[in-house]
Amino acid sequence: MTTIPVYVFAKWQVKQGSLEKVLSLLEEAARRSREEKGNLVYKLHQSNSDPNTILLYEGYADEAAAREHRDSDYFQEIVISSIVPLLETREVFVATSILDQ
Repeated sequence: MTTIPVYVFAKWQVKQGSLEKVLSLLEEAARRSREEKGNLVYKLHQSNSDPNTILLYEGYADEAAAREHRDSDYFQEIVISSIVPLLETREVFVATSILDQ
């Protein structure tokens, strides 16, 4: 059985004055995400032109691993309940690779 990796790209626009709190919460979310069995990669980036713009790049072994991540208690508590209210906008794109190098 072949598994197809799933990648998540997210762009968060943090509300003015909330950046330090979001970054602090993200430290724990990143650590816990990287410990997940199905996690392939979890990287965080900050825009050079706007520090309140955070970009996330995540990879999971398959859709089931990505779903397990989203459904985890810590994700619901840290990201959904604590971080999302501190964001102006949140865009999330789920994708599969079409050209591997």
